[in-house]
Amino acid sequence: MSRSPSGPTGLGTSAARLSPPHQARPVGEGIVVPPLHCPGALRDDPALGEALNEHLVDWAGQMGLYPGKLDALRSDGFGRLVMLCHPETDDLDRLLVPARCTLAAWALDDHYCDEPELGARPELLGSRLAIAAAAVNRARMPPPYAAGLEDAVREDPVLRALRSAIEYLALAATPDQTVRACHAFALELLGLGQEGSWRTARRTPAVWEYLTHRQYNSFLPCLAVIDVVGGYRLAPQVHADPRVRAAVTTAALASSLVNDIYSLARENSSTTVDFNLPQAIAAEQACPLQEAVERSAALHDELMRRFEAEASALSLSGPPELRRYLAGISAWCGGNHAWHRTSARYAARTSL
Repeated sequence: MSRSPSGPTGLGTSAARLSPPHQARPVGEGIVVPPLHCPGALRDDPALGEALNEHLVDWAGQMGLYPGKLDALRSDGFGRLVMLCHPETDDLDRLLVPARCTLAAWALDDHYCDEPELGARPELLGSRLAIAAAAVNRARMPPPYAAGLEDAVREDPVLRALRSAIEYLALAATPDQTVRACHAFALELLGLGQEGSWRTARRTPAVWEYLTHRQYNSFLPCLAVIDVVGGYRLAPQVHADPRVRAAVTTAALASSLVNDIYSLARENSSTTVDFNLPQAIAAEQACPLQEAVERSAALHDELMRRFEAEASALSLSGPPELRRYLAGISAWCGGNHAWHRTSARYAARTSL
């Protein structure tokens, strides 16, 4: 069943909805995140978020993800993230499409890249990412070698989760929508491999290099399924329009910088070498970390305003499905920001 939130609608109106004006927020280690220019969440349905969360925790257990840490996974509230980001429907089955895809991607990052206790090993990252891409995009292996890939999928909880999430997506999506999502995820894997090379070399990238990486290691896969969740289809030729691609990638980068800013204290306390925009700015410009956070926030705000301008122009001339899709991206950005401000994943050191 679809739900249309009450109140003003359209690009630029969501900040007047459910969320109060954004305020500065401490995130630990003396760092304060300034107010960000971002839409407000269009809805907050705690019961729906909790139902999604319980489904995700159960599914993670079935896949073998986060062994011994499912309670921490529950407290992180990924179900709430999906509820906040996709206000266009309250259909649980449809919301499980982005929910499973999102958790599978986050689990890959945790298990392969960030958490040694979950099996992250930098020297294996490149080969693991390539196998993940083959599992998601269904590499066509000649017999008898196809059995090797399928055995790897069965034995690795991350690969099982990725395959399961894509299969669930394909039940709700058209073939071109499924390919679009898989392509976006393949680009994310490329970005994770780039970050792995920095980690191995213990090198902090230049800001321009980091932002290049964040264009792909971003929330593009989440934005790719917005029309699937909404129950409509953005035509491939519309999605491929360079102006549409520019707006989508701008929003994906901006929303990823929200993650960089709010996850800073968590990443700084990690036992592994991690990367984010404030760290890259602080290293390159020799400024205090708080100042680097403020500069990162200013860049986020510039990107969000650019997306709003680009989306508004496209909405005037594009088909109805494009206007709906761009409004969905705006709503997704608002929900993403609301979740990052409140999730225990970034508010507590004891989360996953």
